Amino acid sequence: MSAYLLLVNRTHPLNPDYIPKDLTEPRIPFQAPPGCPKRLLRAQAATAAEELFQKAYQQGLSLWGISGFRSYTRQKEIYQNSRSSYVAPPGCSEHQTGLALDVSCPAAEFDLTEDFAKTREYEFLENYGPIYGFILRYPRGKENITGYAWEPWHIRFVTKTPALYLSFSNITLEEYHQL
Repeated sequence: MSAYLLLVNRTHPLNPDYIPKDLTEPRIPFQAPPGCPKRLLRAQAATAAEELFQKAYQQGLSLWGISGFRSYTRQKEIYQNSRSSYVAPPGCSEHQTGLALDVSCPAAEFDLTEDFAKTREYEFLENYGPIYGFILRYPRGKENITGYAWEPWHIRFVTKTPALYLSFSNITLEEYHQL
């Protein structure tokens, strides 16, 4: 099975020392300063993100990266400081894979809230994300399957064919892996 279809969740954690070797900074607008680790994605995901964001720009939209790669240590800090039961424990966040990217836009004031789903940028991600290899990882109505709240801002790179299959079939990675 492709490394891009790696399932990471509360029951399928990564090792604390897992860090992808091919992390790179995509050339996309980010709400993080240059050199910040959360600007990183795995190389193939970074290229796909550049293409996706360019397509959005061509359609008059303004997508921004908020958070990509997140180390085990950083996730541990976020988890310990969170009051939400939906925040992933360390090792259980897809951000550690370098394949997940939280996105937002000026219309949502760059926030990671459900209001992002009211934007044209969200509609664009629903329609075009799979063409570039991205899925909306935590869809509405699938919380009991993914174990996480609906996150309209969280996209995950799985490559094009699986992304199209998952999106058109309306299934999550958990369902794909038959869990």
